[in-house]
Amino acid sequence: MADGTLFEFLHTEMVAELCAHDPDPGPGGVKLNLAVLEGVGFRVGQALGERLSREMLALREELDVLKFLCKDLWVALFQKQMDSLRTNHQGTYILQDNCFPLLVRMAAGSQYVEEAPKFLAFPCGLLRGALSTLGIESLVSASVAALPACKFQVLIQKS
Repeated sequence: MADGTLFEFLHTEMVAELCAHDPDPGPGGVKLNLAVLEGVGFRVGQALGERLSREMLALREELDVLKFLCKDLWVALFQKQMDSLRTNHQGTYILQDNCFPLLVRMAAGSQYVEEAPKFLAFPCGLLRGALSTLGIESLVSASVAALPACKFQVLIQKS
């Protein structure tokens, strides 16, 4: 992205619009709004995966694809690499970002930890979309223990 601030603003407005769309969504409404946001992220991730991987040789191994996401995709989006990538070698990967740019502004107080999942739905979809483009079906979830750090868990779906 040419300007990280514009991307952060756009992302914040998408989250705010979806959450404000239904002020009292009830137990299932929040999940529906987050699913819409994750779907938008999925489509953007597909497009980015196609565009960025054109210059790469065919990525054959799962680990190579995840390394590509942690380095190239993350740099294209946030001008920094993912801080760590761990695996159990059984199809589960943990991607750690210790200073996730979309959560930095929220790091001023611990009261925002509860709001963080709203801001992680789009990046989860983005990762899942990029993986899908590269031939890997997956489930991606995110968690936050302390702001601005977050972990993305990628569970590879074996066919």
